[in-house]
Amino acid sequence: MPADRLRIALWQCHSVADDVEGNLDRLEQAASEAAEADADLLITPEMYLTGYNISPSTARRLADPVDGDAVGNIARRTAIAILYGGAELDDSSVYNTVRLVDANGISLASHRKTHLFGDIDRDAVAVGVSPPPVIDVEGWSLGLLICYEVEFPELVRNLAVRGAEVICVPTANMPEYDAVQTVLLPARALENTVYVAYANYCGVEGDLAYGGLSEGIGPDGRVLARAEREPGLLIVDVERKALDDARERFTYLADRRTDLLS
Repeated sequence: MPADRLRIALWQCHSVADDVEGNLDRLEQAASEAAEADADLLITPEMYLTGYNISPSTARRLADPVDGDAVGNIARRTAIAILYGGAELDDSSVYNTVRLVDANGISLASHRKTHLFGDIDRDAVAVGVSPPPVIDVEGWSLGLLICYEVEFPELVRNLAVRGAEVICVPTANMPEYDAVQTVLLPARALENTVYVAYANYCGVEGDLAYGGLSEGIGPDGRVLARAEREPGLLIVDVERKALDDARERFTYLADRRTDLLS
């Protein structure tokens, strides 16, 4: 039977480049804090393990192998599922990847970023070629996206049509793009009647400033919780009744004319 509630912790934090061991230690502290808050899932920002604003050579040097399990060990010790970002090495290519491990440390899914943003992405990583997954966690269907991807309505709609109820988005967004949080994410949530859980960096990494404003959006487009610009752990409750009520009131998914779509 589907769970009535999923509690998600969105970790808004500073990016620390080229310090994987330190980032793992900080992640364990955040996971412990989230578990103490009775959260079922912790979401980090994009490329958390390695830092986002890094050179191609640094991305390659720090990249995890596909079967890396350091975060799985943290999840098992703290008894919380974790969705985290990092560089991933597969054969000769490096990808901007998110991975989801459950509270037992078992890898459930991964996703390689398919829509790269600017030279930072394009110089450092290869483009992912597989569609984002929909995966079950605690009786909820989670769709995984990375940062810029959520700004494309087709990707979110595809996840919703495939059954996603919560769109989880590790991100590295800048303050000049605050409209993503204030305009686009509420629209994405409402037009697809899904929850959106968006975990962003704050502070400065090299010459790049991050905007914070991590947030949880309800399936009716309402902002359930939004951080400011400072570090912190934002707790968002995803409720089954609210999802059902929104989908009864806003029938976009049921009313689509798929025969008119190319």
